[in-house]
Amino acid sequence: MDNKSCIRVFADVNQIKECKKDISSKQSNFNNLSNVLGLAGNEVRFKIIYLLHKEGKMCPCDLSDVLEMTVPAISQHLKKLREGGVIKDKKVAQTIFYSLSNEYNEVLLPVLKLVNSKSFENA
Repeated sequence: MDNKSCIRVFADVNQIKECKKDISSKQSNFNNLSNVLGLAGNEVRFKIIYLLHKEGKMCPCDLSDVLEMTVPAISQHLKKLREGGVIKDKKVAQTIFYSLSNEYNEVLLPVLKLVNSKSFENA
């Protein structure tokens, strides 16, 4: 017999009702946060986010050199991040520079600080 199964004797109807109400009222936030976390959940995109945070702005060629990937591959990741609102771009002459948008700083900055944390090195 599986010891991890749930056999509920009594359902707290008020708790369930309040939780449903709470989740429903925050649906937009759940959608937006899961979107940005999903984008940042890819290792390459997370590295791009980290580099843009650290350097302020970078072009695809520089990101390509640092991450040792082709410019088209980097561009695909940048496109997803830009479409998700995580980064913004600015064209200067013929070069496009990317930087983090301010929209998701509240979510991303605490996570980016963990990159330098010793507690994650051997996790």
